Amino acid sequence: MKHNTPLSPLPLSHLSDVQRRVLSVAQLRAHGVSAARTSTQCRPGGPWQLLLPGVYVLHPGPPTSDELLHGTLLFAGRPTVPAQSSQEGSAGREGKGDEDTPLYGEAMITGLAALALHRFSSAPPLLSLDRIDVLVPRTRRLRSTGCARVVRAHALPRPQEITGVPVAPVPRALADAVAQLADINAVRRLLTEAVRGGHCEPTAVVKELNRARLLSRPHVMDAVDSLLAEGRALAEDRLYDLVRTYGLPDPVWNVDLRLPGGPHLGGVDAYWPEQAVAVGLDTRAPRHGEDALWSEYARKREHLERLGITVVHLTPGKLRESPEQQATVVRTAMMASADRDPAAYVVVLPR
Repeated sequence: MKHNTPLSPLPLSHLSDVQRRVLSVAQLRAHGVSAARTSTQCRPGGPWQLLLPGVYVLHPGPPTSDELLHGTLLFAGRPTVPAQSSQEGSAGREGKGDEDTPLYGEAMITGLAALALHRFSSAPPLLSLDRIDVLVPRTRRLRSTGCARVVRAHALPRPQEITGVPVAPVPRALADAVAQLADINAVRRLLTEAVRGGHCEPTAVVKELNRARLLSRPHVMDAVDSLLAEGRALAEDRLYDLVRTYGLPDPVWNVDLRLPGGPHLGGVDAYWPEQAVAVGLDTRAPRHGEDALWSEYARKREHLERLGITVVHLTPGKLRESPEQQATVVRTAMMASADRDPAAYVVVLPR
């Protein structure tokens, strides 16, 4: 039995193997396959099958994970309004993958399927998923159906390409996955792996969860608290490594600063008393009701600097991506202390 109907001479060389096995109705039409012929091929026991509305798999049997991904993107990525004036124009645009009109439009894989593509060990395998989440602009008039669950966004992130598939970045994919999960353990495993695996920083994850209005869910908040604690611990380890690796003098770690007999000035992660230089790790996350916390954070920094103490704020992302540069920033602040007026005397206490 033939599994594929011969197509017209219109070249397919620009398509990958999986893109030749899964085609949209417009692509089939561009290759000379009529709607009647397509319907015949998709009859029970026939060599083709309808995967999603307007998307066909050109072989019998279960589709592969790659075919499911490609078919979902073809279904969701079709232009909202056809931009062609003829069937030939359609072939030129959708069949040939014009650079100005990508084959998948603006659609990208998100949610658990995206995390599987990002190689999360805590994400289920693609073929075990009942649905594949696909992210599209909020203006798309498209409904979830079959294996495709449509997720809309006011502003689309820039996708990452993994094995030729446009995939949402990890923070956005996590938010879309968490939106469908009620199991706190599953949520915690995904968030923890995102940080431990070096996929992204906790603040980026919390920002997306906040944007998706998921922080009001108790099981998500519990998982986020664990995530932030995990992120701070990793950032502290990177700060220790930075001091050792780049030969900075040993500071006193995790201390509170006070004026003698006076008020508490605040805690810092590292402090060099001789140079009056303090390092604070900025691990704040954009959560509801943190305006007051940020105001207090800024007030503490201003107070310390008025006393002649230089405060260097480092973010977990900068420590991970450019440790040498951050070490230079700290060393420069220490060298500059010789040109400053002496700092006020402060009491250093364990935190």
